[in-house]
Amino acid sequence: MRRSGRRTILLRMMKAPPARERPGRPRPAAARKGDDARWAAVLARDGSSDGKFVTAVASTGIYCRPSCPARNPLRANVSFYPTREDAEAAGFRPCKRCKPDALSLRDEHAAKVAEACRRIEAAAEAPKLGDLAAKAGLSPYHFHRVFKAAVGVTPKAYAVAHRNRTMRNKLQGSSTVTEAIYDAGFSSSGRFYASSAQVLGMTPTSFRKGGADAEIRFAIGACSLGAILVAASKKGVCAILIGDDPDALARDLQDRFPRALLIGADARFEQLVARVVGLVEAPGKRSDLPLDVRGTAFQHRVWAALKDIPAGSTASYAEIAEAIGAPKAVRAVAGACAANPLAVAIPCHRVVKSDGSLSGYRWGVERKRELLSREGK
Repeated sequence: MRRSGRRTILLRMMKAPPARERPGRPRPAAARKGDDARWAAVLARDGSSDGKFVTAVASTGIYCRPSCPARNPLRANVSFYPTREDAEAAGFRPCKRCKPDALSLRDEHAAKVAEACRRIEAAAEAPKLGDLAAKAGLSPYHFHRVFKAAVGVTPKAYAVAHRNRTMRNKLQGSSTVTEAIYDAGFSSSGRFYASSAQVLGMTPTSFRKGGADAEIRFAIGACSLGAILVAASKKGVCAILIGDDPDALARDLQDRFPRALLIGADARFEQLVARVVGLVEAPGKRSDLPLDVRGTAFQHRVWAALKDIPAGSTASYAEIAEAIGAPKAVRAVAGACAANPLAVAIPCHRVVKSDGSLSGYRWGVERKRELLSREGK
């Protein structure tokens, strides 16, 4: 009887199912590459990491944003998941404090700014700041700050840029200039003509003709960095292009002003070319060239900041974005640098990556390195 009882107990132990883990509390995953950086972000409550991963805590069975204000858990209990869906699939539930399953404040602001942009673009006249802020559920001051941080310009500047862009498109398709002016949202022709030179870089009639009435003088020469093209309108130098192929530089100029009257250089213009070449050979020298700079309001702000970088110094794209009051518009700053048509005169070669390494340069990274080297001597 005793032997039979012992056998029964052994059989029951063999058939017993394995112990189950507590639901919603799976063990943390093995450490993966990059987890140290993620943990550092959690300790710093880094809001910029929100949306990049979530933090799961095995002892509580919940997952949080990296910026969660709750007390930090023990590192041994923490694992990381790329998305909230991954964390929930592993059995974790969302934190009720930081609400990682809802939109982050940054994403919420981005959605409100996107909606405001659509309202601006759809309105016949630029909406007032108070109306845009009310629709977004924010105070005018807070909305103004959020919009500028996301877009890089103020709501008013965005509305002006959109209207100017619409005006350019309307001029190319309307039967008359007056029709285009009102279709673009200008309340009067007088208001448009007061700013037409800044908006178009030329008269409205000339713009409709693709710059057919505009005179642009140019010359192609040589400098130590290769071929160089210098072009100028009556207002000032409108293009300084550097490359290896003179014909490619000429085609670039033609693409910029497809129907303008391009006039070859004369002796007087050669003096201007010599001044530009001198600027290339000694890029640290202060430039007093008259410039005809054409671009968007945001591009003008970036280019003005570039001219403030002292010769022999560099700045990162992030620092330029910070300087113009748009710290999150780093990519837009890089785009404005790439769109710069005035090599050296607007020193985009002084902009580098955050780690100090050289980034792309419209006229070649080696030329950028050489210009910085010359300035450093």
